[in-house]
Amino acid sequence: QVQLVESGGGLVQAGGSLRLSCEASGHTFSLYYVAWFRQALGKEREFVAAVNSNGGSISYADSLKGRFTISRDNAKNAVYLQMNSLKPEDSAVYYCGAKLVWEQYKYWGQGTQVTVSS
Repeated sequence: QVQLVESGGGLVQAGGSLRLSCEASGHTFSLYYVAWFRQALGKEREFVAAVNSNGGSISYADSLKGRFTISRDNAKNAVYLQMNSLKPEDSAVYYCGAKLVWEQYKYWGQGTQVTVSS
């Protein structure tokens, strides 16, 4: 089992950047796939980016490629999401999720709010 805590959200102007962190407890964190999802008010949760257990495989939502970068540091039990050129439509609560390779995402953090002003 793993516990996740997101941080780094906040209010930023359009065109700005934020770096979100997802810190995990548990000594087996390096076994888990981790993904970022986001949920805007009144909308369904959507996939943002994912990284496999050793960081060697990464995927992004097509609409976010080139602006967002996911990375992980297993020595620090952390996964990061660097978000550049932010747009008002990126405003949402951002969640990190974790799973073992054969599972669905089932471990979730509490989320961190990102608000991009125009």
